[in-house]
Amino acid sequence: MTVPPLEKTAETSAAPAPQESRLRRIAHLDMDAFFASVELLRYPQLKGLPVVIGGGRRKVDELLLQGPDGTGERERRFIPVEDFPRLKDYVGRGVITTATYPARQFGVGSAMGMMKAAKLCPEAIVLPVDFDEVRRYSRTFKAAILEIAPVMQDRGVDEVYIDFTDVPGGQREGGRVLARLIQKSIFEKTGLTCSIGVAPNRLLAKMASEFNKPNGISIVYEEDLQEKIWPLNVRKVNGIGPKAGEKLARLGIETIGQLAAQDEQWLIGHFGKSTGAWMHRVAWGRDDSPVVTESEPVSMSRETTFDRDLHAVRDRAELSRIFTDLCLRVAGDLQRKGYVARTFGIKLRYDDFKIATRDHSVAFYTADGPTIRKLAGQCLKRVPLDKRLRLLGVRASGLARVEEVPAQGPQRGAARGAREPTPGDSAEPGTTASLF
Repeated sequence: MTVPPLEKTAETSAAPAPQESRLRRIAHLDMDAFFASVELLRYPQLKGLPVVIGGGRRKVDELLLQGPDGTGERERRFIPVEDFPRLKDYVGRGVITTATYPARQFGVGSAMGMMKAAKLCPEAIVLPVDFDEVRRYSRTFKAAILEIAPVMQDRGVDEVYIDFTDVPGGQREGGRVLARLIQKSIFEKTGLTCSIGVAPNRLLAKMASEFNKPNGISIVYEEDLQEKIWPLNVRKVNGIGPKAGEKLARLGIETIGQLAAQDEQWLIGHFGKSTGAWMHRVAWGRDDSPVVTESEPVSMSRETTFDRDLHAVRDRAELSRIFTDLCLRVAGDLQRKGYVARTFGIKLRYDDFKIATRDHSVAFYTADGPTIRKLAGQCLKRVPLDKRLRLLGVRASGLARVEEVPAQGPQRGAARGAREPTPGDSAEPGTTASLF
C-alpha cells in the first residue's frame, strides 16, 4: 500500500522541560472528510475533484455500473468521471454529510443544503452515503487505535478521544511520536488519513485537531493557550453553539481570548450560574473530564428529511410507510445494541421550519418494532397535523440493558403481542393521527 505523505506539522512552542510526573496528554482524532474519503476508495478516479456526499439513496451505484446504454456491467474504478451525477442536477432537500477538500474551497460544507451547495459548486460530483461501508471502516480504524492505545472514547463514526498519558511514546515530543504511529497504522489498514490534536485535556485537543487538516498532527501545551487558543472564535469551543455565539457577539465577545478577559460573575449574570462558570473555565483552557472507554447511550433515534413537503392527509400512505420504517429502524438499533426502552417520542419539522416534539412513557420496557410504532403513534394525537411536514423522526429513551431489566408483568406480554397499527385504525375525533 502506498505510504501517505508525512503528516503536516503545526508550529508549536518548545516542549517543556522533563518532569518527574507525566504530563497529561489527551488526543482528539478526527478522520479526514470521512464519508467522502470512503467513497474515494471505491472510486479512486474522483481523487482531487470536488465531491459531496449526501442526498438520495444508494441506487446511484446501480446506474453507474450499468453504463450509459443500461446494459452490461462496468468496474467501479473504470467508470468515466463524466458519467457521475453532478450537484447542479440534484433536486430535493437533502443536506451534505461531508465534502472533499476541493469542494470545501468553494464554500461547500457539512450540514449545508444540497440545493444551496449546487449554487456554490454546480460541477461537484454528488454521491449518497453508504452507511454500511462507513460503519465498516469506522470499526476498522478504531480497532487499529485500540491495538496501540487502549484508553479510547468513541465519539461517533469518525472521531475519538485517546488518553496518551501512560502509553509508550505518548510523552515523546508531546505525543507526536504516538500520534504518528497511529496515523500510520490507520492508513495501512484502511487507506484513510486522519488529523490528530494532542493537548493537556479533551477541550484543547478537539480544537487542536482542526489546526492542520488533512493528515496533520498538532501539539498544544498549557503555555500555548494565549498564542494558539485565544485568537480563535468562541464557536470553536465544543459546547458553544449558534445561539450562545450570537449572544456573545452582541456583547462584543467574538474570540476565546475576549471571553477569558471577562469576569466570571459578569458571565454568570448574562448566561446563568452553570453556563457562565463553564464559559469562564473553558476560556482558560480548563477541562478535567476523563477519557471514558465505555458510556451508556441516553437515547436512540432515527429521522429523515423529505425530498418534498408531505401533507398529513394527501400523503397519508407515504407518511405511514416512512413512520413505520423509522420505528422499525429504532427497534433494530435497540436490539442490535442490547437495549430496551420505556419512553418513545416523535419529532416533526413543519414547512415553516418550526419543530414539535412529543414523548410517551409506559410502565414496561420494549424493543419490539410494532410496539414502538404504536406507542410513538400515540404522540401524533398531541401535535397539530394541519401543516405540511419537512422532517419526521422517532426517538427511544429511558434506556436499560436487556439483561438488567427485571421480569415484567402482563404489560410486557401485551406489548410484545401488539399488532402494527394500520391506516384504518381509529383516532380521536377531529385529528389526523390515524394516518400514521
